[in-house]
Amino acid sequence: MREYLVVFLVAAIVTYLLTVVAREIAIRTGAVAKVRDRDVHAQPIPYLGGLAMLGGLWAAYFVARQLPFLGSQNPFFEDALSVLVAGSLICAVGVVDDIFDLDALTKFGGQVLAVGFLVYSGIQFRYFYQAEGQVLTLDTAQGALLTALIVVTTVNAVNFIDGLDGLAAGVIGISASALFLFCYSLTYLNDVTRAVTGALLAAALAGACVGFLVHNFHPARLFMGDSGSMLLGLVLSASAITVTTQFAPGDLTQGADGARSSLLPVLLPVALPITILIVPLGDLVLAVVRRTRAGRSPFAPDKQHLHHRLLEIGHSHRRAVIIMWLWAGMIAFGVVVASVFTGPVVWSVLGAAVALTVALTFALPLVHNPADPQADPDPAVQGEPGGPGDPTGPAVSPGALADLADAVRATPVASASPENGVASTPDSEPSGTL
Repeated sequence: MREYLVVFLVAAIVTYLLTVVAREIAIRTGAVAKVRDRDVHAQPIPYLGGLAMLGGLWAAYFVARQLPFLGSQNPFFEDALSVLVAGSLICAVGVVDDIFDLDALTKFGGQVLAVGFLVYSGIQFRYFYQAEGQVLTLDTAQGALLTALIVVTTVNAVNFIDGLDGLAAGVIGISASALFLFCYSLTYLNDVTRAVTGALLAAALAGACVGFLVHNFHPARLFMGDSGSMLLGLVLSASAITVTTQFAPGDLTQGADGARSSLLPVLLPVALPITILIVPLGDLVLAVVRRTRAGRSPFAPDKQHLHHRLLEIGHSHRRAVIIMWLWAGMIAFGVVVASVFTGPVVWSVLGAAVALTVALTFALPLVHNPADPQADPDPAVQGEPGGPGDPTGPAVSPGALADLADAVRATPVASASPENGVASTPDSEPSGTL
């Protein structure tokens, strides 16, 4: 556990420090969230937070190779290296998009390229164990298609949920922590050494999210952009794939304190990645259904995501983000705890957590909705740019780039203006869709 803590801290500290560098690069290259008519942030906010998180992940990986326990697990570092290389590829696509605003088809091609590298490196679904001990084997094409479906869906789910300051980084950090708990339980309770890769990547990913949140929580000084949201989605989903099909039915029979695990092995390989990401995946499905029924493109931006609804019912910006964190944590940790612990106490605690989260979601705006200085005067937040038909703001010309940089450096955070009723702080973090 101590070595995983070292990995977490290294990723957090390096990401925190590199965020300053990424912000300066974004300013110099013009990778900023431009102020448009449908946005509420009044100052340009830099992108490229994904570069800082990528640096934190690589730093954690190299440090882990030098640690006594993790360094001795040399065969498992190949999978971790493949995930980080694929993450670098998709982060590079995101960087180009943050600077030049790529179209949806080009970004999708970059996502497929990164997934193709994962499959080529052996990170893919191969088989599933059934409850009777039989094995359902997938051929190479089936495994590759299933892997591509889960990774690409996860990447765009994280992209969709990236609409408020600190929301995506917090949700993925919580999900990565839950995945680490599951992987560590496999290695500690059931001696499944293959789970070391998932535990290492999950610890590093959680640390990178924490280090970035210091700069990204409302009011944000830096946005992760597509370079960050696509990186987080790929690393989290690939980390789950490295462990979800690597155990036999007997590997999960042992729970905590000698008790039997409460979930069948046949359910966990499919259920775990979905439940850990249920909040962003649910938002993705609702957005696609909503836009399709309205006769619009599934990638057309709107202001009806889950976080937008929370703002509409009376939550402030920060409260809406924290509520989304609670939902993500309750679902992700609930599934992991239920798979390791048994008994009425476990289900009572999970039931109380559900009741508390629901109460905070719907009752809190009714009993506490004062003119909070941290609340947003305009509850509407921006949708995600980058989809087809998305109106973009004026481009940053080379001649005005110096003035833009001075404006960002001088006024990273501004107070609300009571005269016009519009908050001049960055009210949300835009992210491009697929």
